[in-house]
Amino acid sequence: MDKRSQNFLYKLLETPSPTGFEQEIQKVVRAHMKDVADTMETDLHGNLIVGLNPKAKRRVMLAGHCDQIGLMVKHIDKDGFLWSSALGGIDVGVLIGAQVTVHTKKGPINGIVGRKPIHLQNGEERSKMSLDLENVWIDIGSKNQKESEKRVEIGDPVTFKLGVLELGNQMICAPGLDDKAGLYIAMEALRLCAKAKLAVGVYAVSTVQEEVGLRGARTAAFSVDPEVGIAIDVTHSSDNPGAGSGKSTPCKLGKGPTIARGPNFNPVVGEMLVAAAKKAKIPYQPATAAGPLGNDANAIQVSRGGVAASAIGIPNRYMHTQVEVCSLDDLDNSAKLLAAFIKSIKPTTDFRP
Repeated sequence: MDKRSQNFLYKLLETPSPTGFEQEIQKVVRAHMKDVADTMETDLHGNLIVGLNPKAKRRVMLAGHCDQIGLMVKHIDKDGFLWSSALGGIDVGVLIGAQVTVHTKKGPINGIVGRKPIHLQNGEERSKMSLDLENVWIDIGSKNQKESEKRVEIGDPVTFKLGVLELGNQMICAPGLDDKAGLYIAMEALRLCAKAKLAVGVYAVSTVQEEVGLRGARTAAFSVDPEVGIAIDVTHSSDNPGAGSGKSTPCKLGKGPTIARGPNFNPVVGEMLVAAAKKAKIPYQPATAAGPLGNDANAIQVSRGGVAASAIGIPNRYMHTQVEVCSLDDLDNSAKLLAAFIKSIKPTTDFRP
């Protein structure tokens, strides 16, 4: 990964984008892509649609959602502690003791997530401590309610403390790799196509509100009206002790993106992705999905009269925690794969199954 691309990825990971509050990260994408794109448009929903070769009649849409899970302040108690609701699929078990940031109009505020200490729990509480948001709170160091209300408003979003931790073997750890990894890949793939002679228009979309129902992809796909739509999102890796029984399809970090088969995927697009990977000697991993995915491919496939949909999966450990892990090599190879696929589309390519 070249330095400019890596800086862009790290900037994405360091920029807050709790679902429903994605404006700041869209500014980062717009600034990075302004010298590459032929068109850029932010729609009324908040999706950022970056276009290449817009005069082409046939269109390919790449979707990476920019929103991340988080919390929203719903109550400030008399002692100044903040109580919250979930933005997306929060695992309360990993919240306890976490460092968080409250994103206010006046700027970010540091906080921590607290709960009743183990020393003060009775026997039943120790064995059955309910892991829900009613039993944890956010401490921003205020003396009382009045002090907190001067700093925080009801409805302010909260994220894990953001940042990137570099691990061994080209692995990085950060909150929000779901799905800023996919967002990065969508934009990087478009950049890799920028100087090529293409038979299609390419639209890389930074979609919003995926974590609360694939909402941005649904409206963006309707607007772009693509013939082919590919969602890029993280997928659960199997190379860690929490992966389960070992009877699932293997998925390992550093072994390339997954290309899945199943009813959510157009078979022609799938075969072309595999062919592009083999021709360019890009590593990939087979995957299966017996039903619609829980990502943007689900919404894209059934837009308008139907879209030739597919998905690229980025192996990810510890999804929806503050310590998500992905491989930089997988991100690079995913962008190269998508660029190779787009360049392989001919004017005569027929995506009908």
